[in-house]
Order: sequence, then C-alpha cells, then structure tokens
Amino acid sequence: MTTPTTTLLEIAGLVIAYALGSFPSAYLAGKSRGIDLRQHGSGNLGATNVVRVLGAKIGAIVFIADILKGFLPVFFLPRLIASPYPQYFALALGVAAILGHVKPIFLLGKGGGKGVATAAGVFLGLAWFPTTVACAVWLIVFLIWRYVSLASLAAAAALPIAFWFVMGWQPNNILFWMSIVVAVFVFYTHRANIGRLRRGEEHNFRKKRDTGTTSAPPSVSSPNTLSRGARATHRTSASNGE
Repeated sequence: MTTPTTTLLEIAGLVIAYALGSFPSAYLAGKSRGIDLRQHGSGNLGATNVVRVLGAKIGAIVFIADILKGFLPVFFLPRLIASPYPQYFALALGVAAILGHVKPIFLLGKGGGKGVATAAGVFLGLAWFPTTVACAVWLIVFLIWRYVSLASLAAAAALPIAFWFVMGWQPNNILFWMSIVVAVFVFYTHRANIGRLRRGEEHNFRKKRDTGTTSAPPSVSSPNTLSRGARATHRTSASNGE
C-alpha cells in the first residue's frame, strides 16, 4: 500500500540516484591533471575520452566509477526503501542514474557521458547474467575491431537478446522491455559515432605494428604540455563509446 511517507521516500531515492549518476568522475579526473576534458579529445565526459587523453590507468578508474554510479542505487536503495512496486522502483532508480550521468546536475547539465557504463551498472544490479553476456559481446567486438563505439552498440543490441534467451519470452517482463529502451537510447547517443563508422572516420584503439602502441593520442598532464600534433589530434578526434 502506498502511503505519503513511502512516496516521499521513493522521491528521495530518485533524487539520490540522480545525484549519484551526476557524480562527474571524468570531469574530476581531468581537473586532477589541470584540464577540462570537455575541451580535449572528443569533449565527452566518459571513460573512453579519459583513456584517450589521460591514459588507461585513470580511464579504468573512471570506468569503474561510472559503473558503480548505476549499480549502487538500484542494488541498495530498493533494500532500504520499502516500495510497493520494488521492480518498477528499481528501474526508475536506474533511469535516474543514467540521466544523471548524461546530464549531470553538478555541471549544470553541460557535458556528460553517453550512459553505456552507467547503464551496464544498472543492469548488473538488476539482472547480472544477461548483462554479463552483453559485456562479453562488448569485449569480443572491441578486441576484434578496436572500436569502443561499435562494441558499445553491439553490447546494447545484445542485451535484450540475452534477456530473451536466458529468461525466455515473457511479455510481462519489464526488464526485457527496459533493455530495449536502453538499447535504443544508446544508439541515439551514438548517432554521430554511427555516421563516422559508416564513413570510416571513427577513432579506434588499434595497435600499431611498428611501435606496439595504440592509435590514441598520448596522455597529458595539462593543456600546456600538449604537442602541436597532439593538440590537432585532440581537436579533431571523434567520440566513441563512453
């Protein structure tokens, strides 16, 4: 039974989830090195751009933080707030966290990620096995083609298929329909990447045979340390993935 107290607690939970999703992990990573990532690389505040500009170690930390922004609210808040509709409440928390990541309140909505890592965290908290299958698809596609954006699109498409195969056809399964919504959302946020993939202009992380290094620009500690060539690369490099 829904009571005014329950409703207020649910609203408070949604606010907390949105605030967690808004935590600007990539922005803070950039500021720790004296730069604003919105002005470097793709300009995207996601883990991929952090890897491109600041290096893999910091990028991994940001990636984990972005996953936790989705996982923590959907896993813990429904256990702390007794909603009469726990599954719908958990999904609403997940949506709030993803929206926070894409439009973070702490940056006044100016800059954010594309929601892939945070959405992965949300579904890890709701249904870990189908999400693990989607993550495996991401890894396989990335290892073969070295495009984060392509891997993210493949994983988004694989998620509802994984739900179908794992849980069977259940028309009343709200998680299945939510996975379709998230997949469409990921494709929408990657529409520019899709265009670049079709034109063969998308940035990738393929290793160069002669040096063994990736094609990503070198990491930087401040805007003043960027070489002329790196500055040009950062101005023109395209966003992919997170």
